[in-house]
Amino acid sequence: MAAEVETAAAAAAAAASGGEGEGGQKVPHRLERKWTFWFDNQSKPKQGAAWGTTLRKVYTFDTVEEFWCLYDQIFRPSKLPANADFHCFKTGIEPKWEDPECANGGKWSVTCSRKGTLDNMWLETLMALIGEQFDESEEICGVVASVRQRQDKLALWTKTATNEAVQMSIGKKWKEIIDCNDKIVYSFHDDSRREKSSRGGRYSV
Repeated sequence: MAAEVETAAAAAAAAASGGEGEGGQKVPHRLERKWTFWFDNQSKPKQGAAWGTTLRKVYTFDTVEEFWCLYDQIFRPSKLPANADFHCFKTGIEPKWEDPECANGGKWSVTCSRKGTLDNMWLETLMALIGEQFDESEEICGVVASVRQRQDKLALWTKTATNEAVQMSIGKKWKEIIDCNDKIVYSFHDDSRREKSSRGGRYSV
């Protein structure tokens, strides 16, 4: 599945960049920064394999046109098999707790039971990220869409978990963006790493 995603992403991005050039041809709309899509299929992990070994970097983009081609053709969570994840992170940051940018961070999480809802929240979040809609955009690492058999999940990863004021501001803004009426919670990666129970989350909005 990972190889198929990579091949399809390359084809989609090639199609997106086909209209560039001079002589009246379309000029791509550059984003403020580069973003990278990642794919992780945990449905068939090898026995004894460490977490993260199935994680694959798929494609880095920096134009609006590339983003829409990649999203339309591949990166919709509803197209994923169960136990697979799509990640979109700032280029240079890996979607792992061990990454220096993520090590002291955490994540806002929301669950949903309908695929269409996950697709909508994922898209709204992606557009907010690449469009730099968060006042604290430098504090954000990326977003993860996780497809599971019973309940799907969307998580927004941030850098500095202990900065409650910043995290609360991000959480409130994200809740508006994804049009969520339910309570969303923030958990520290450090708690998850230590398997420390904080089911209620450290913060909530």
